Amino acid sequence: MAKTLVVANWKMNPGTMREAHKLFEATRKAADTSSGSFVVVAPPSIYLREISRSYRGKKIAFASQDAHHAEGGAHTGRISLQQAKDAGVSYAIVGHSETRASGKSDDDTRKEVAAALALRLTPILCVGELSRDASGDHLAVVREQLTTGLADVPVGKLSKVLIAYEPVWAIGGETTMSPREMHEMSIFIRKVVVDRYSPVGHSMKVLYGGSVSEKNTLPMLEDGDVDGLLVGHVSIDAARFAALLSSIANT
Repeated sequence: MAKTLVVANWKMNPGTMREAHKLFEATRKAADTSSGSFVVVAPPSIYLREISRSYRGKKIAFASQDAHHAEGGAHTGRISLQQAKDAGVSYAIVGHSETRASGKSDDDTRKEVAAALALRLTPILCVGELSRDASGDHLAVVREQLTTGLADVPVGKLSKVLIAYEPVWAIGGETTMSPREMHEMSIFIRKVVVDRYSPVGHSMKVLYGGSVSEKNTLPMLEDGDVDGLLVGHVSIDAARFAALLSSIANT
């Protein structure tokens, strides 16, 4: 049985390297005792190399939170995917809603997805709408993010891309969308990929990210038609994250 992929996005936390080591050690212990999950930790880039080098196990991998597609250049304050890979990542979060809010475009995500694959990294392409209503306009937003983000991906590599659906209106709190709504969105995401690119879309892995917690993990995995989770604020709370991983053993 395939393990549930759990991506722990620490965002701009914690405040010191010492605290980062402490949080990672707690995450490692939780991952070691969780039989049903595989954890990907995305720490701030300044902590990445030291934390990844300190780990010798096989139940955790590392991801960049955001990285530029170019190998180098005049991009003050940015890191490249090549630099992130050299620091120990094997996954790359691309187009997270918070980076999109800071100006990242769909075309930027296209370049980053392609660059990640070229470096043999696994891109986690984030898609999701700011809001939704009965008109269904949010579906067009998700479709555009998907089709542009995957535009440069050869059919043979589509299965190497993970899609993380994050309804922006649900991020940062304790309220999530219902598993049934997520099931419908998973179907829609795969249909967009199948219609535009290839039948491979039927088997693409979809993650859910939007106020994921130890309380809603089990229902979402059982009824949301998802293969994993993109976890934000709960991932920096050691006790809650451990409880989240523990709940996955019951799926």
